Amino acid sequence: MNDRIRHAGLRDKRMSAENAAALIQPGMTVAMSGFTGAGYPKSVPQALATRIESAHARGEDFRVKVMTGASTAPELDGVLARAQGIELRLPYQSDPHLRERINAGDLHYIDMHLSHVAQHTWFGFFGAVDVAVIEVTAITEDGHLVPSSSVGNNKTWLEQADRVILEVNRWQPAALEGMHDVYYGTALPPNRKPIPLLHPDDRIGEPWLRCDPSKVIAVVETDAPDRNSPFTPPDATSREIAAHLLDFLAHEVRRGRLQPQLLPLQSGVGNITNAVLMGLGEAGYRDLTAFTEVIQDGMLDLLKRGVVRVASATSFSLSPAAIDEFLDHVDYYRERIVLRTQEISNHPELVRRLGCIAMNGMIEVDLYGNVNSTHVAGTKIMNGIGGSGDFARNAYLSVFMSPSTAKNGAISSIVPMASHVDHTEHDVMVIVTERGIADLRGLSPKQRAQRMIDGCAHPDYQPMLQDYFGRACRESFGKHTPHLLGEALSWHQRFVETGSMRK
Repeated sequence: MNDRIRHAGLRDKRMSAENAAALIQPGMTVAMSGFTGAGYPKSVPQALATRIESAHARGEDFRVKVMTGASTAPELDGVLARAQGIELRLPYQSDPHLRERINAGDLHYIDMHLSHVAQHTWFGFFGAVDVAVIEVTAITEDGHLVPSSSVGNNKTWLEQADRVILEVNRWQPAALEGMHDVYYGTALPPNRKPIPLLHPDDRIGEPWLRCDPSKVIAVVETDAPDRNSPFTPPDATSREIAAHLLDFLAHEVRRGRLQPQLLPLQSGVGNITNAVLMGLGEAGYRDLTAFTEVIQDGMLDLLKRGVVRVASATSFSLSPAAIDEFLDHVDYYRERIVLRTQEISNHPELVRRLGCIAMNGMIEVDLYGNVNSTHVAGTKIMNGIGGSGDFARNAYLSVFMSPSTAKNGAISSIVPMASHVDHTEHDVMVIVTERGIADLRGLSPKQRAQRMIDGCAHPDYQPMLQDYFGRACRESFGKHTPHLLGEALSWHQRFVETGSMRK
């Protein structure tokens, strides 16, 4: 492992994961690497969970506050949630055990825009960071850290933490060195300066993370893979949604509102966006770029085929087969992928200046274009807002996609009033379901409502939506954005009580 730990002083700090976890005390704020199942620490969280379970067996309270880049994996979120060892979690999660704990009220969860996490940490809004646990690929002779398969908030964690534990993972390919671009030019107000990034492939920083070796209290050696889940192939509904969006993009090119190379793409994670990315290649697009937060299977395939020239992100979210493809051809991808800190990959000013096309999923949208992407029936968190808000509010085009129904038709994704709002009508431009597309640009609220009913709603729910909208237009307290306040959320209440939104 000496070829991965080339700093003599840090080599002397090697220890087991169990001994490293013993340095974390109850009540601490622990900032960990990881973003969408990539680049998270593999050993220390599991050792910490075992230690927490032993403390609980002795009747001792042992919980910590956990901050990351985004979601991680069962070896971090899952084991700590099962051990009931998390007091507070932010900013995003997707683990079923952790979700269950959050919705049971067993721990506090802060769902927030991913671009805000680093700066809010610097502002001191979360208090002191006691320990950072960061996975890296290697440590150079002068103590620089070669990031692994995600960068996320690692720069901020290393700078803000009082103490640092490093996991050096031999599984991460050494050829990752040179793929990263860590920008150290950010500052706090009122001393901020423009970020000198003009194109998605610009490199404005360093290929390493800086870390004061004196802050490092442990170095743990690991050899474990990232735990990303396989994607199921896009189903018929996903392909229909993708086809509608691709037709819309082609229409925008014909109208001269988009160039043939489109604009930098941002896509959320999932089967629908993978279907869209696959369709871009089949439609004959070339020389595309991406300024996004995650490289998933569809994006990797477009890079492989030369459809996308370069992709800027902060992390990977790859199926096992795609991981093998990346590892087998890492030298090729290193020239075409730039991994940045998430405060840059999700930076609102950069998204607006580059003019991104933002494509994200949703749980539901109301008649007027307010999107809920996080909560079921307004109360149960699914995952979180992630980076969708960073992009939707600032994109050249903000697109939200979903099947028109869920739970075998028991839930309509088009509802009279959203039970929770993550993206207001002011930030939402285009809605796509398998039924069609609703282009909301330039429309008043009542025009948007009719477009939504006609273009996106499922036939089983269209009459119900039309009935509600018609009565609201006649009976609403105000006629600009008509609502029947007594029944605007009745569909959700009916679902909670009966298991279906249908009457």
